[in-house]
Amino acid sequence: MEKDPAHPRHDHLVQLIGQLLTDLGEDPKREGLLRTPHRVAKAYEFLTKGYQEDIQKVLNDAIFNEKYSEMVIVKDIDFFSLCEHHMLPFYGKAHVAYIPNGKIVGLSKIPRIVEVFSRRMQVQERMTQQIADTLYNALTPDGVGVVVEARHMCMMMRGVEKQNSVATTSAMLGVFRDDVKTRGEFLHLIESDLS
Repeated sequence: MEKDPAHPRHDHLVQLIGQLLTDLGEDPKREGLLRTPHRVAKAYEFLTKGYQEDIQKVLNDAIFNEKYSEMVIVKDIDFFSLCEHHMLPFYGKAHVAYIPNGKIVGLSKIPRIVEVFSRRMQVQERMTQQIADTLYNALTPDGVGVVVEARHMCMMMRGVEKQNSVATTSAMLGVFRDDVKTRGEFLHLIESDLS
């Protein structure tokens, strides 16, 4: 197996994946599998890069003072994550809203927040809450609403084998939790189309 002395963690992953192939009954020295441990290690490093990211650095200088006080929504944010129970992918869309209270965040930072938390071993419920808590703590807005819709390969490929099921989770903080009208407006707006 290929060694990379500059990256001992990568080398360890390569060894583990080679051993996994052996334990599953494969021959990691077979032509088609020769570089598979290296490729799988690189894939997992990419899929879990959120562990190496600092949310404060992601937000960096992108929080601004602004007297805007209406709902801000970024919807249909594509994401991919790994189920921590089976290490199989789950993927879907996140919809994130907040109502500013003197501070706004650069719009591109909202998908970046989703990316940081989705690129970790996750459960959808925790990821949804982490996104909401991050925005709430960074901006102290009047409220934050997050809805995540996802398809889970662990439900599609194994276990119940239900290919068309979609899991939906939400986290509502501040006025999104306390005010039915605000929550309803958010839910209506994420269902609507621009066209």
